[in-house]
Amino acid sequence: MSWSIGKSIYRKDGLEKVTGAAKYTDDYSSKDMLHIKLVVSSYAHARIKAIDTTKALEMPGVRGIILGQPLPLTGEEIKDRPPIAYDKVRYHGEPVAAVVADTALQAKRAAELIEITYEPLPVVNSPKDALLAGAALVHENLAAYERIEHVYPEANTNIADRTKIRKGNMEEGWKQSEVTIEADFSFSQSDHIAMETRCVIAEIRPDGCVVFTSATQSPYIIKKLMNNYFNLEEGKIIVNTPLVGGGYGGKVAVQLELIAYMATLAVGGRPVKLLNTREEDMITSPVHIGLDACIKLGSTKDGKLTAAEVLYMFDSGAYSDKGTTISRAAAVTCTGPYHIENISCDSLCVYTNHPYVTAYRGFGHSELLFVFERAMDMLAKKLEMDPLALRMKNAVLPGHTTPTQILLNKSTVGNLPDCIENLKQLMNWNEGQVIRISDRKVRAKGISCIWKTSTIDSQAGSGIILFFNRDGSVNIESGVVEIGMGTKTILTQLLAEKLKMDINKIHVKMEVNTQTTPEHWKTVASRGTLMAGRALLKAVDDAMMQLKDIASRILMCSPDDLEVGNEMVYVRDEPDIFIKVKDICFGYKYPSGYSIGGQVIGRGQYSLRHLTHIDHETGVGRPGPEYTVGVQGVEIEFDTRDYTYKVLKAYSVIDVGKVLNMKLAQGQVMGAMDMGLNFGSSETFIFSAEGKVLNPRLRSYISFRYGDHPEYIVHFVETPHIDGPYGARGVGEHGLLGMPAALANSLSTAAGIELKKLPLTPELIWREKKGAGQS
Repeated sequence: MSWSIGKSIYRKDGLEKVTGAAKYTDDYSSKDMLHIKLVVSSYAHARIKAIDTTKALEMPGVRGIILGQPLPLTGEEIKDRPPIAYDKVRYHGEPVAAVVADTALQAKRAAELIEITYEPLPVVNSPKDALLAGAALVHENLAAYERIEHVYPEANTNIADRTKIRKGNMEEGWKQSEVTIEADFSFSQSDHIAMETRCVIAEIRPDGCVVFTSATQSPYIIKKLMNNYFNLEEGKIIVNTPLVGGGYGGKVAVQLELIAYMATLAVGGRPVKLLNTREEDMITSPVHIGLDACIKLGSTKDGKLTAAEVLYMFDSGAYSDKGTTISRAAAVTCTGPYHIENISCDSLCVYTNHPYVTAYRGFGHSELLFVFERAMDMLAKKLEMDPLALRMKNAVLPGHTTPTQILLNKSTVGNLPDCIENLKQLMNWNEGQVIRISDRKVRAKGISCIWKTSTIDSQAGSGIILFFNRDGSVNIESGVVEIGMGTKTILTQLLAEKLKMDINKIHVKMEVNTQTTPEHWKTVASRGTLMAGRALLKAVDDAMMQLKDIASRILMCSPDDLEVGNEMVYVRDEPDIFIKVKDICFGYKYPSGYSIGGQVIGRGQYSLRHLTHIDHETGVGRPGPEYTVGVQGVEIEFDTRDYTYKVLKAYSVIDVGKVLNMKLAQGQVMGAMDMGLNFGSSETFIFSAEGKVLNPRLRSYISFRYGDHPEYIVHFVETPHIDGPYGARGVGEHGLLGMPAALANSLSTAAGIELKKLPLTPELIWREKKGAGQS
């Protein structure tokens, strides 16, 4: 019987959040704090000819103005971005100057007085345009930039990186292909729109310590990069991260922290705060990647996939930042969860004059799956085959190899056919894909298979410290950032299960302080439960060994004879012989006064095993530990006259390995499904011909409002992952992955036209039908 695993316990951060007591970065302030206001570019591509700060410096309360410098250039894989634009701007909204003043209002008024003279340059407005002969170069000096070893910028082009996947023999694959389809797909950049906008506080203390309080998913990366970019002593860099009001990948990037450090340095180390407005958060800070793609699929007449040729052109915007790693991640899983022997994929990270990009929930997978799953439906139509049957026939299985030629087993890939069968029943698929409900309206269903691996740093690790209080309760210290996903509650459950103790006697620290909290690489990639969970189990083993050692000397037996549980250490076959944990967790004092032991402090660390880089020419390698698979569906009501629609139901069936907390898992998946439906149906940036974002505010950037949500139906399959704590796989991102594709497939079926662009607005459907010559 499980002590805690699988139970829907209340979140450890729940009470302070629902009562409004929770504190986020902007809630912290001090009397001597100054405020920063950014001046951002009104052009997408232009030379900076002059900056006049005279009037701004004369404003009351202004303490300093920071302008761009040639160095440092920043970027985790390619150092191509100045923290503040220097010489030229490369996207609309790029920081050009930062004003530091006594109040936020004074800083804003001074910023409005800074006069900047620009010389406009030609704008690159899409990845396809960026690859045309004669296209303007976003970075003329690309070849000179410092970069890491496994990234491959192409000099005198707009290609920041190219990842190649080569599997099998394409010539043979096309020979075997009796049916082929070919299509192009595209969607523009968009935003994360987390409830909390990005915010950072920075100061330099008298002892030389540089201290940040930041709404970030990667406090330890801030520490690493500040050392790298500014040559600061790493031991004197302290990053505090309180609760974070949503991240979705958007708060992985290190941007505002660099400007805040430059600002506090300019004002003698005084604390400074930089808080994004919603508009700045949407276009000045990093955004969600866009994509142009071309795909060709081949199969036998009975639907066996024989070849896939794919070109992904990712819109990384003005700088590479996470664009290189996103495009690489998409290449690794380029064909979705299907067994295909012959694959050729080029995945490009392309510079444009759009806002630069960072991680977005799913890290390239919802993007590639939109393309591939739409192509699968198009192939099914040409084959006159049920789209669910086509997917079942080609589903990836243990014994198959991935596009990077890694052999899969039951633990590393789970059970996709079981997921498909479950969805088939849940959606009542056999009643038909399209059901007419009136003269104007039809009900239509669409599906999408999903998979994802996490292509993170092969040295990424997670550490845990736990220590006992005198009453036998336990404190957990973890570097996982609580961005809303509930991982620290899961850590509590894992500890309660292992020690068989009351979960209310386990306390977990929500805030992160890089000086005192053990490092967790980044809170990304659905890796929190796997990495921190495994580290915690090691820490518990360490603590139990100490408890048994002390207890064995009191109970006069070998430590091997002892068990820990129910807040006792007892002889395993004679449980009446025991000592309470609270009596030994700070050591033990005999009646004579002789003492043994001390405070029990457990420590654990976990790093992913056997990961490698992928070969530049072939893509062969092991970039991720395991693949979470699943299948999703959407049921819509579609008006055939005006092309409006309503999403009635959304389904997810995911192989999560083991459900650790049912309500948390369902909530994670439902929230992700909502994001995926928004991405598919309405969320997008609208760019002018000059590369300006025309809708950088929530009034014109449309997402679901109250009443727009469908019924969410979530079901889990459990095929244990041998490396996961109690067999669990990550599930934080997976509810999003197939939603855009499933929505597009349902609408394509309902409208009778192949939809190949996002977002799926009624206007788009009308335009596509008009373009195809249909009324």
